[in-house]
Amino acid sequence: MASKLDDLGRWSDPSVLVLSSLAGGEKHGYAMVSDIDEMAGVHLGPGTLYGVLSRLEELGMIEALPAEGRRRPYRITAGGARALEAQLTTISAVAQTGLTRLRAAGSHA
Repeated sequence: MASKLDDLGRWSDPSVLVLSSLAGGEKHGYAMVSDIDEMAGVHLGPGTLYGVLSRLEELGMIEALPAEGRRRPYRITAGGARALEAQLTTISAVAQTGLTRLRAAGSHA
């Protein structure tokens, strides 16, 4: 049975999830999918993952490394790390504000 929280949808941008995964070191597609699933409980399908990888590569936030057999690893660039840090800082500030307001209002019951 799904919880009521499931009705709110996912508040996770696939680009942030991919960059966060690559912040831990270079990975190929399957390793990213597994890491993101473990880290955030979000499963990215192949279409979503490779669309995000393509877009992030075009933006210079990640780079593809030489293929290892059939697998192509990726790594985050310095620009990608800066963009990720800025995004996560904003997400953290929003989360802290929301939690503070909930606690002050007694709405967390």
